[in-house]
Amino acid sequence: MNPENLHLQQAIQKVFLQVSTALENLEPEQYILPSTCLFNATIGQHVRHIIELFIELEEGYKTGTVNYEKRKRDYLIETDKNFAIALLNRIQNDMLHPDKSLLLEAGYKDDSDELIIMETNYYRELAYNLEHTVHHMAMIRIGINELSSVAVDESFGIASSTIKYRSTCAQ
Repeated sequence: MNPENLHLQQAIQKVFLQVSTALENLEPEQYILPSTCLFNATIGQHVRHIIELFIELEEGYKTGTVNYEKRKRDYLIETDKNFAIALLNRIQNDMLHPDKSLLLEAGYKDDSDELIIMETNYYRELAYNLEHTVHHMAMIRIGINELSSVAVDESFGIASSTIKYRSTCAQ
């Protein structure tokens, strides 16, 4: 395994562990309860969104084309925290691929199905998904704080660049 993949894999494993630990400590009702701070979205919906982007990337790795808009939107992921935890564990084990060129399909017009196609690669998309996960973890943290007394890691939902910056400021 090359250093780039190992670095990304370890970073993703860290955030997935943080998410899994938080979910294990939540009551099932808290996982599916709408949060007013999240515009009535649930923690489960944010977790589903994270998971489905990684699943779509894995499918795209096989076909050579990634299109995050075509993800399945599996209701079970957003309603069953144990199923979500199992998927997080599976995804960690499945991302041991070498880098390769991919195409990214996306449609950015609300009133059209027109797609644009861009060149990308597997590691770039892993990095995107990592950053995307941290972003959603920040929202999940808000939901957890509103709906439960579960304590999360102090770095939960905070980008590594912010953690490094805060560390230099504290010295």
